[in-house]
Amino acid sequence: MVTVTLIAHDGKKADLVAWATFNRDLLAQCRLVATAGTARLLREKVGLEVEALRAGPDGGDIQVGARVVEGEVDAVIFLVDPMNKHPHEPDIEALLRLCNVHDIPLATNVATADCIMVWLAQRVDGTAEFG
Repeated sequence: MVTVTLIAHDGKKADLVAWATFNRDLLAQCRLVATAGTARLLREKVGLEVEALRAGPDGGDIQVGARVVEGEVDAVIFLVDPMNKHPHEPDIEALLRLCNVHDIPLATNVATADCIMVWLAQRVDGTAEFG
């Protein structure tokens, strides 16, 4: 089963809920992991089963990074709010770097999240193999 991690800054949580609602059927076929606040919203608003990690500022981004390093994540959707400063910015930068180092597909906005969904649909359907 494909594992997708979902994260959204507070200013992007509504965008993630809308995006996940549109992609609900495909996401429901995946193992989903999210930081605490995002997991709660995806459960309550979209009806998805999601494993919750800690909140981002409380170490959730680091927990995701550890799973990336261990090879337990197939893709990361992290809707970043580029207009606001975040106190845990070093954790966010570390996670983004780890995704790049370990060649994990990473979306930081809805447009790239849509691209990952095309890739994901092919993985879930078994119609294509990638790296």
